[in-house]
Amino acid sequence: MSKLSQRFFVNIVSNVVIGVMLTSIFAFTTIAEIRSVSSNNDSAPYFRGNSGVSNVSIMFNVYTGTEYIAPIMEILENNNVSATFFVGGSWANSHSDVLKSIYDNGYEIGNHGYWHKDHKKLSLQRNQEEIYINHQLIKELTNFDMTLFAPPSGSYSGITLDVAANLGYKTIMWSKDTIDWRDSDSQLVYSRATKNPSNGDLILMHPTEHTALALDSIIKFYLSKNFNVVKVSQNINPV
Repeated sequence: MSKLSQRFFVNIVSNVVIGVMLTSIFAFTTIAEIRSVSSNNDSAPYFRGNSGVSNVSIMFNVYTGTEYIAPIMEILENNNVSATFFVGGSWANSHSDVLKSIYDNGYEIGNHGYWHKDHKKLSLQRNQEEIYINHQLIKELTNFDMTLFAPPSGSYSGITLDVAANLGYKTIMWSKDTIDWRDSDSQLVYSRATKNPSNGDLILMHPTEHTALALDSIIKFYLSKNFNVVKVSQNINPV
């Protein structure tokens, strides 16, 4: 089977999986809605990791920029550090080969919703669908159960937080935002990523050309300051 045929086949299979999940999601949401939804400490978002350990994390939110993911992983590997990739379901469904490459190379995968919706504006059921359908898709493609959720654009409500917690997720925000999706300036990305470094920093990025250009210098900066560059799960729950 040619690579093009394989890609076509994977996309068809993924779409079938999503179709099945969409038809079964209503039974799931009916059960989930029975649960009490009220804000609690267990669902509070993380804006940084453990302040007592010299760890920082680089996070990539992925819906676009597929062509920059391989160079980014090469830079991470060359520096012997890790990162967390929060992937959107619609992207993963179309780029399952790249998703599997991220996973197979040992990088952490997190949930970024399926359609990049504004979760603050979504109902209970729609919050559940966005997170749960993406979870099931990524598990189908990688056999990995994600436990970290980064709401698109950092937008969430109390309902979002409790839905995520009920689905076994920790909601992840950030302490440093490079705003690289807007500003195509590698020096600006570098300065935002490295300003006032502190233990537990969660550094938000996206796979863009200018981010890839800045990444090696950002990593070397943190290593030179004796920080460990680790996965988000290791940062919020250091061993």
